[in-house]
Amino acid sequence: MSGTILALNVGSSSIKFAAYPAAGDAAAVLSGAITGIGGSARLETGDPAAAARFGEIDVGEDHGELIPRLLSWLADDLAAHPPVAVGHRVVHGGPELDRPVLIDNDVLETLQALAPLAPRHQPGNLAGVRAVAATRPDLPQVACFDTAFHRSMSRVARLFALPRHLSDEGMVRYGFHGLSYEYIASELPSHCPNHAEGRVIVAHLGHGASLCAMRERRSVGTTMGFTALDGLVMGKRPGALDPGVVLHLMQQKGMSVDEVSDLLNYRSGLLGVSGLSDDMQVLLDSGDPRAGEAVDLFVYRAVWEIGALTAAAGGLDALVFTAGIGEKSAAVRGRICEGLAWLGLSLDPAANSADAHRISSADSAVEVLVIPTDEERVIARHTRALCASGDAATR
Repeated sequence: MSGTILALNVGSSSIKFAAYPAAGDAAAVLSGAITGIGGSARLETGDPAAAARFGEIDVGEDHGELIPRLLSWLADDLAAHPPVAVGHRVVHGGPELDRPVLIDNDVLETLQALAPLAPRHQPGNLAGVRAVAATRPDLPQVACFDTAFHRSMSRVARLFALPRHLSDEGMVRYGFHGLSYEYIASELPSHCPNHAEGRVIVAHLGHGASLCAMRERRSVGTTMGFTALDGLVMGKRPGALDPGVVLHLMQQKGMSVDEVSDLLNYRSGLLGVSGLSDDMQVLLDSGDPRAGEAVDLFVYRAVWEIGALTAAAGGLDALVFTAGIGEKSAAVRGRICEGLAWLGLSLDPAANSADAHRISSADSAVEVLVIPTDEERVIARHTRALCASGDAATR
């Protein structure tokens, strides 16, 4: 198959993209992102001249307008190897969609029905699908789900203690960030050969944050649940929360469903605790005690949940940090690992400060690594495989 595979990772205020050769598994030939959609949006790419050719972005331009512009812009840069298919990150696949799938109207309708379970992400994901369909209806499109990687968890690990009919209807733990975890799992044999098939916890720490415990590179436990609100403290989301808090907000505080949803999705987490920012680096640089408390809570919850997942995995051979905070914040990594000293884990301070690949000390009982994630590459792999199988021709 000639040409390129275009991977789109569309968020509520961003569009990340990368183009990969349609044959083989080579690195991206072009990548970048449009950030700040709805505000001071801009195209970020390694080529300033190419970014200039894209032109200015108006405040009012949304995904439906920007993706056609992006496709047109990419057509110039990829003239010799035009896109032959587009793969999308889709956050929630629900109970039915447990693996990548070619998108048709039925699939799109199913994914739209799941939007309330991922209100920060799913609408943007689907806006990307619709924009490509409107602009290039000839291109096959593939949905790759963040929930799919965690289908290897046992039934007990996925269950909530709710009436059985609710579980049977799909009210179970799905887990998210699966494309990131799938990429890290694929990299473990080369980066961590002694423990790749062992007990590994991956810490995907970014604006959204979660953990995944793996055995034999398969998910056995994760911190996010039915939605992406559960688990760790995040930029604007609270993570694990007593459900009685939600009842109290509605019954005693008189908040509506929409008001509670807004509170939990956009006004909690690091932003809510600090009252200052949802940006970890801003909080680390601040002398405000509220910022310090927000960071303390982020670290505390991460250490707590790593301890829980260590039990679920039956021990811990390796800990991997990835995503924005995990890859770039030596301070946060150091504080989390300090809280895990009881596991026999110890860091090499110089390696950690340098954001080295291996940051554990030589005598550490747990290997600690920093591995940059690449969700777009996983999307390209699945899209390539589905289209090469011939399934694209049947849709």
